[in-house]
Amino acid sequence: MDKEVKNWVDSAHYDLETAAHLFNTGRYVYTIFMCHLSLEKILKAKVQEVTGKVPPKTHNLRYLVKLGKLEIPEDIFEFLSKLSDVSIPTRYPRDFNQLIESYKREAANEYLDKTKEVFEWLRRLLKQ
Repeated sequence: MDKEVKNWVDSAHYDLETAAHLFNTGRYVYTIFMCHLSLEKILKAKVQEVTGKVPPKTHNLRYLVKLGKLEIPEDIFEFLSKLSDVSIPTRYPRDFNQLIESYKREAANEYLDKTKEVFEWLRRLLKQ
C-alpha cells in the first residue's frame, strides 16, 4: 500500500476508534462527527489511490465516492448520504443544546455500528 494511502487509512482507523471511545463516554454528538470523519478519510485513501493526488479538502462523502470511482451498493450510498447530511450540524451547530437532544445513545450507536461495517467494506476495496 502506498505511503500516502496508508496514512489516510491509519488516520481513518484512529478516528473510528475515537468514535467508539466517545460513544462509551456519552459524547454522542461527537461520536457521529468522528464516524463521518473516519469514513471521509477512508474515502480519501481511495481517492489518493485512484488519482495519485492529494484528495480535495471536502467533507462531502458523496463527492468522494465519485472521485474514488467507486461503485457501491445503494444501502451504503444512502448511509453515506445520510451521514454527510447529519454531520453538518455536528460540525457547525446552530443550537448545540438541540443537537444534543437530537442525537441520543440509540442514534449514535446505530451510526457507529453502520460506520464500522462501511469502513471495513471500503477498506477491503483498497490495494494491499
